[in-house]
Amino acid sequence: MRVNGFTEKGKGGQSMCEQLQTIRQQLNERFYDREEEIEALLIALLSRQHLLFIGPAGTGKSVLSSMLGSIVEGSHCFQHLLTPFSTPEELFGVLSLKDLEQGIYKRNVTNMLPEAHFAFIDEIFKANSAILNSLLTLINERIYYNNGVPIASPLLTMVGSSNEYIEEGEGLEALFDRFLLRYEVNYIREEAAFIAMLKDDSEKEVSKITLDELYEYQQKTNQVVISDTIFKVLAKIRQALQDEGIRPSDRRFKQSLSVLKAKAYLDGRTEVIREDLSILTNILWETVEQKSLTEQIIKEVAFDTVEAFIHRTSTEFEMIILTARNAMLQKSPFAKSELSQLLLQGKTLFMEVQNMSRQIPSRPELNSLKTEMHKQLLRITSDVIGF
Repeated sequence: MRVNGFTEKGKGGQSMCEQLQTIRQQLNERFYDREEEIEALLIALLSRQHLLFIGPAGTGKSVLSSMLGSIVEGSHCFQHLLTPFSTPEELFGVLSLKDLEQGIYKRNVTNMLPEAHFAFIDEIFKANSAILNSLLTLINERIYYNNGVPIASPLLTMVGSSNEYIEEGEGLEALFDRFLLRYEVNYIREEAAFIAMLKDDSEKEVSKITLDELYEYQQKTNQVVISDTIFKVLAKIRQALQDEGIRPSDRRFKQSLSVLKAKAYLDGRTEVIREDLSILTNILWETVEQKSLTEQIIKEVAFDTVEAFIHRTSTEFEMIILTARNAMLQKSPFAKSELSQLLLQGKTLFMEVQNMSRQIPSRPELNSLKTEMHKQLLRITSDVIGF
């Protein structure tokens, strides 16, 4: 079976995309009004990025986040609730008494956070200075230093949750920045979904994948294509954000590419499209105050109607020019008639661009397109006359 370019098979003859889409559907049936959060969870899984849920208690953050370990068979998932009094032992293991007798401060990390494929840390911003440095290195570099010796961690994705955002001066900015994807989780919004949740007493099963299958999904995700058009849109988004004093780091932009690829792959596509850029609204803001403006800018730039219009008309016009050149080369009995028809189609597109340029005179790219189209139309007209 083929799903938008993907043909690889998984369990039960399903394509890999279909397996993931089945899991997404099952999670949506289990958790009401959590479509965005579930998508984010699966995208984090595919892109090997970290995810932060922020919202009041009782919104299902913990239950949803803990699904990662249960979905992926053969994986080790670590969960913990931090408090201001939490100690490193709770995350990284107790000190080995045998080594301690010899003056060696080595922790027993067996079944602790450094050995986890997935982690859910509730109230993550309660991390104190004794925990923070090790946590930052583990999240960013997937390395834990045990008595100064670096240990590679299999950590794929960490999900953090908090009831509130960090405040300036708490020293948690670096930890906040480590989470590429950041989502606000609120109570169920729609009345119908709320009532359905109250009535639902069933335990819905969620399909599983193996750890090896996940690695294969991640490899396929890396193969998703990002076109030059998308890269140019990303550059325009960056500039528009900078114009408003919002300056996400180059690293954050670079990491976001894996998320864009994961979003496309999850939807069964082999190439990133403009619609995928909407997820950047959960990535590119730095402070809560910037969140709304960032979303507005991304939507305006990514879904620019003028750019979409230019892309459509220029693509169609290029096809007309190419067809006209082929007709002239073939010199068939019907070539002149075909050229006349193509000339008419080209003039129609030219009129569309001219009208759009009059309506939006502030866009110089419309004038450039109009000028280029006019030159090409003159050549075709000359060719038709002299044919």
